[in-house]
Amino acid sequence: MNHLNELITNKEIFFRFIAERGPVFTGANVFLRDIQYGIKFFFEKKNIKLEYAETEKLAFEFTSELSANGNLIKYNNYTWKVNFVFNEELITVGEKVS
Repeated sequence: MNHLNELITNKEIFFRFIAERGPVFTGANVFLRDIQYGIKFFFEKKNIKLEYAETEKLAFEFTSELSANGNLIKYNNYTWKVNFVFNEELITVGEKVS
């Protein structure tokens, strides 16, 4: 599976991953650099090292694909609004599950 397809297939996991560094939820604004560095660290966790240019290209392709299918609403070339509902409820560390 190529990197772009992996991101698209696992978009919710990816957005949950970048939410560890800052709030990402339905209706949240996300920025190109957030996506780009999220991609870098997402793949580093899988022991895949990507160069800066690769992560930038993937960020543009990923946001373009998500914008085309309505998962992101494009404000400009560097800013989008998250337009999909996360399927799983996020449970923070220390929170009890009932």
